[in-house]
Amino acid sequence: MEDVMEDVMKEVNGLVGLFKEGQGDDKKLKHGRSNLFSNLSKAAVLMDARIFHDSHAVKENPQKCCTILAQLIYLQSQEPGKSLNETEATEVFFGSTKLFVSQDASLRRMVYLFLKEIHKSCDPNNVIIVTSCLTKDMTCDVDLYRANSLRVLAQILDSAMLGAIERYVKQAIIDSSPLVASSALVSSLHLFRSNPDCAAIVRRWIAETQEALKSRDQMVQFHAMQLLYQIKSHDRNGVSKLVSQYTQHAPKSPLAIVLL
Repeated sequence: MEDVMEDVMKEVNGLVGLFKEGQGDDKKLKHGRSNLFSNLSKAAVLMDARIFHDSHAVKENPQKCCTILAQLIYLQSQEPGKSLNETEATEVFFGSTKLFVSQDASLRRMVYLFLKEIHKSCDPNNVIIVTSCLTKDMTCDVDLYRANSLRVLAQILDSAMLGAIERYVKQAIIDSSPLVASSALVSSLHLFRSNPDCAAIVRRWIAETQEALKSRDQMVQFHAMQLLYQIKSHDRNGVSKLVSQYTQHAPKSPLAIVLL
């Protein structure tokens, strides 16, 4: 017992020493650990990102690609001058589309996250190139890919592109997988709020949204209730009928009931 206490005290004293040493140094984080990205060189990271164009290297070392994507996301969060400019962002954006050749789940999820963050800095006319990859994932057999691709598409689609994939989104809303259905409903909410043209398209999905309210999954019911209210929010009589209908036949989701 004394040995254990001695080891604990040594560790505590070590942490205190690290805290004193790093006090005032913004590169120190909690528990005395350094920020791994504090000395990151943008030029070096962009050089490393060229691995994205090597399909063999991507398949052999997905973890390295994940690390580079994390570094790029960190750089993108920095102040102007340290973050990626439009040309650099567009270059790595095109490179990241090459990562879809890997079937590694962790890398694929990192790609989705990266695309959502980086597209804001790219030329909107160039973003369309990734929609084919995302649409392919949206129609595959892996629920994780389908759900996440929908979330990314909701961030980058305009009304013209939405019309082209409308039937896929409608199918996803009534999908048997709660993960896919919830993702489709939340994505529809984002699209509805993004611009009036997209909202006009989403309003046509009222039948699928009402069908999703019958789901056994409580979160799907909640998201469906949110979307249904958004669709009917411009019509006071429609909202009144919605409240009346689902007050008599209340959904099982507590969150949906609170929203109601």
